[in-house]
Amino acid sequence: MIVTTKELFKQAYGNYAIGAYNINNLEQVVGLFRGNLGKTQKNEDPNDNSKSAPFIIQISRGARSYSDKRFLESMIRTADEVFPEAIFAVHLDHGTEEVCYDCIDSGFYSSVMIDASHEEFAKNIEITKRVVGRAHAKNIVVEAELGQLGGVEEDIVGSVKLTDPDQAAEFIEKTGCDSLAVAIGTSHGAFKFSGTQGLHFDVLEKIQQAVPKDFPLVMHGSSSVPKDWVERINNAGGELKDASGVSESQYLPAAKLGVCKINIDTDGRLVWCAIHRERFRDDPANFDLRPPGKVFMQAYAEYIIHKNAVLGSAGQLEAVRKAIK
Repeated sequence: MIVTTKELFKQAYGNYAIGAYNINNLEQVVGLFRGNLGKTQKNEDPNDNSKSAPFIIQISRGARSYSDKRFLESMIRTADEVFPEAIFAVHLDHGTEEVCYDCIDSGFYSSVMIDASHEEFAKNIEITKRVVGRAHAKNIVVEAELGQLGGVEEDIVGSVKLTDPDQAAEFIEKTGCDSLAVAIGTSHGAFKFSGTQGLHFDVLEKIQQAVPKDFPLVMHGSSSVPKDWVERINNAGGELKDASGVSESQYLPAAKLGVCKINIDTDGRLVWCAIHRERFRDDPANFDLRPPGKVFMQAYAEYIIHKNAVLGSAGQLEAVRKAIK
């Protein structure tokens, strides 16, 4: 069932964060749905909902242009039929104004993100307000961004600029956006931090106090970049040196301060890369794309189950189902 992020955030606020996972292909879609339903093996108890979670599927501009956006949209529609128990939002990640309008007019997306964070404050407000007006006219919700993250992911290149709490309150009031992505020390890509650097919880707390009550905040660039997956990649011929991410121990404290959505893209790529490198290394005579694909779907589903556990969203699906009916 496709719902809006606003419906999901009402249940999550102050309690847990919802995983927002980027997808690019069939194997990611299948693994994602299986993982969020807590089902990785055919012989698992169908009545066990302790691991099932609501979630957000994110489609980036890069994913939309990888082949044709309709392929991804069709796969998601099919997954919705194959996994009717799932409850999720379909969200455009880091959209330009033009791409936001295309997604709004398509009638498929339940949520879009307008990223004008690279613009001056007044210009960001102006662009975001236009997108909000067009989206709300079709009951689509809007995520905006204020402040800038560092790092590189797809075509997103940022220089760090932490979100100003007072500006956040003004921005929300003037744009009417439904959620706000804030810069509190996270970074795009697989090389986020050096040393013991982490999130600026002091800034996050000030933002939560400044914005309207129960207003949902979003953390981008929040993959944990697990060292075990990085090691597996490097042991199979990769060269990811000094990769690091956001500690998973910081997810729930952030959720308690109003973060309802945590974006996770890089981690999924690491799982994909590790599985395929290992399969090519260990079975060099294989030329069938399906065996590594099957291994990846299973591994990705298991990783999603793990991620939802640390986000606190595991076991919340049935409560969400009852609340939105």
